[in-house]
Amino acid sequence: MSLALKYRPTHIDEIVGQSHLLAKGAVLRILIEKDALIHTFFYGATGVGKTTLARAIANHLKYPFYELNATTLKVEELRNIFKTYANALEKPLVFIDEIHRLSKNQQEVLLPFMENQSALIMGASTENPYFSLTSAMRSRSHLFELKPIDKYAMEGYLERVLAGEKISFSHDVKNFLVSSSGGDARAMLNLLESAMALGERVTMEQLKSIRPYARQQGSSEADSHYDLTSALIKSIRGSDVDAGLYYLARLINGGEPPEFLARRLAILASEDIGNANPNALNLSASTLTIVKQIGYPEARIPLSQLVVYLASCPKSNSSYLAINSALKAVQEGAIFPIPSAFSKEKHRYLNPHNFGGWVAQNYLSQPMKFYTSSKQGFEKNLDEWLGKIKGRG
Repeated sequence: MSLALKYRPTHIDEIVGQSHLLAKGAVLRILIEKDALIHTFFYGATGVGKTTLARAIANHLKYPFYELNATTLKVEELRNIFKTYANALEKPLVFIDEIHRLSKNQQEVLLPFMENQSALIMGASTENPYFSLTSAMRSRSHLFELKPIDKYAMEGYLERVLAGEKISFSHDVKNFLVSSSGGDARAMLNLLESAMALGERVTMEQLKSIRPYARQQGSSEADSHYDLTSALIKSIRGSDVDAGLYYLARLINGGEPPEFLARRLAILASEDIGNANPNALNLSASTLTIVKQIGYPEARIPLSQLVVYLASCPKSNSSYLAINSALKAVQEGAIFPIPSAFSKEKHRYLNPHNFGGWVAQNYLSQPMKFYTSSKQGFEKNLDEWLGKIKGRG
């Protein structure tokens, strides 16, 4: 039996990490203890304990546990499970991995059983399944994010395994097992097991020969993944090309996944450059697609190209500030009726195309202002376009 299976937690109190969900007084913990949990879907990175948590919940509630996968799931398989418990006093916990891959037909099969509570439906995904689930599924369920397991929880779990196996390692070996696994407990134990198979004595050389690149971060505690990522973003925002390349190199050398870096740069392209240069977001999207396909070492090249480009772009956070301002207004109660310009009575709506491209009419029932142009880069062009459209140019 593998170490990951041998030491898989079976009870809620044994779950590694996830204190935001399972600490005393946390919402999920209370719902479990009161047997008040409705259908629930977990999402988060690999190896953070999504399936393990579902098993532990079934164990705590004493529900029969069925584990399925959406990629191979057959509707008849679901119906047979529900039929088995149709007249039973107990109900099963049906767990579906890769929940975001459920087809619309499969979701519709689940709905009646979710509605009548004849089974507790749970699912897991490495992607947020919110947009892949139908509104009917979402309205009948809760969604919780599981986070990468923090360093201290990983260390405690490793010590428990080492004590159980009656083995000990040097501080450097234990630190590498933890720091190179990126919050993935399964990956940590798999690396340990492979290294142990090479010989009685586990060394850093053996570990690095198996895992030359860390799964998420290989930096020391002082030079953490978060600090380096922040430094990268701030350098690009400050238009310092060389500093951006330096921190990119540090992150690549530490084994940071290329797709993570590309995602962070894509966010920066929209948040800090925006319409000052709209092509920044296009290049970021292309880079994200490319690095997912090619991986390291070649992924360093498009990442470098993107960093140089973004650092050299004019900067604007106008769109970022505008949506924050609009959301704040809505959340604080600025909910007004839609004006007559959008009425279903077509004669009230003045189509701009019938008036040379623009006509004065109210699109808001009262004046509101959210967007202020930075006048930087392409945003200046957009201002000029608007001025000309509305006859000011």
